Amino acid sequence: MWEILLSKPVLIGLHLAFAIIGIDAFLWLLGEIKNDSWRKARLYWSAGAGVLSFLLSWLFGGYYYVKYYGGLVKPIIQGGLAPWAHNIIMETKEHIFLFIIPLAITSLFITLLSEDEFKSLNIKRVLMILVVLVAGLGLVIGAMGFVISAAARWGVQ
Repeated sequence: MWEILLSKPVLIGLHLAFAIIGIDAFLWLLGEIKNDSWRKARLYWSAGAGVLSFLLSWLFGGYYYVKYYGGLVKPIIQGGLAPWAHNIIMETKEHIFLFIIPLAITSLFITLLSEDEFKSLNIKRVLMILVVLVAGLGLVIGAMGFVISAAARWGVQ
């Protein structure tokens, strides 16, 4: 069971699936904020699902990176047609991803405010920008992952 779960294609799939769920959860959160519903449970669950999904994506992606990427995939990319994919794209992806978790957690903490506190602070616009930033960074990182995967495929041809 663990052998299958920790195999290279399954880890990549879990990394991607949880990233997509995280992005979707933050888009759901954006809709809740935009519509002024302030339904506490929906705000909390969408932000919580997003944070949890990004953490799981980080966990599965990190395990893949340590177990497979450094010794197996990175040399293929660096010896292939697009060595810049690791040197620029992967290095950038690694650092941008570090920002998503704290930004997502900040969004989650804001959803814990009462409606009165939220309105008195007048932070609706700021929170919407933060949530769009989290979802947008997730999409940018996804595009970077595509470039890295393509570079790995080009390296074996």
